[in-house]
Amino acid sequence: MLKKEFKKKDVQRARNLITGKTGASTGTQIGYNKKTEDYKEGDVWTEGRKTWTIKNGIKQTVSKLDVIKKEVFMPLSCPCCGKIMKKRLDKPNYKIHKKCFDCVIEFEHKLRIRGEYDNYKKKLVTKNSLDIVNEMESYLLDAINTSNSGFVSEDGVIEKWAGGVNKKEWTQKIKEASKTRREHLEKELNDKEGTKRTN
Repeated sequence: MLKKEFKKKDVQRARNLITGKTGASTGTQIGYNKKTEDYKEGDVWTEGRKTWTIKNGIKQTVSKLDVIKKEVFMPLSCPCCGKIMKKRLDKPNYKIHKKCFDCVIEFEHKLRIRGEYDNYKKKLVTKNSLDIVNEMESYLLDAINTSNSGFVSEDGVIEKWAGGVNKKEWTQKIKEASKTRREHLEKELNDKEGTKRTN
């Protein structure tokens, strides 16, 4: 004699086990059914407050910093040749050329054969000079716009200064000088590209 009474869902569970339907439901459910959508590789969608995508078969969030991460972080393998980038000179070359040191050497060798290496090198130097001008302009504008009304000495005494820099005048001078230098470098860069096309 059984002390426990079998309920309907216990009987249904036994039937499911015998028929091989181990994942089947043992009762009827009434309520909410969530709409499911199938996404494939590269799809981007918003769910809740997050943006999602599928990369290499894995669902992951899309961050606003993904673009910056691509610029800053070096991948494990070279995008050009697929070799693992573990040499000492791979990292600095990836920052500039977005490929490993061996690929850069091969690329520059082909330019030497075609006689285009000197123009290529001058173009790189000019682009570097443009970056330096932009950084210097930003640094000088920050330095001018910092407060220059006081100074704490080594003794801990706060000294108040009278006068100071005319921020508006110096900002204008720095912007004009940067613009002049930038225009000169861009003209030089365009002239090199123009002579390259005519050859």
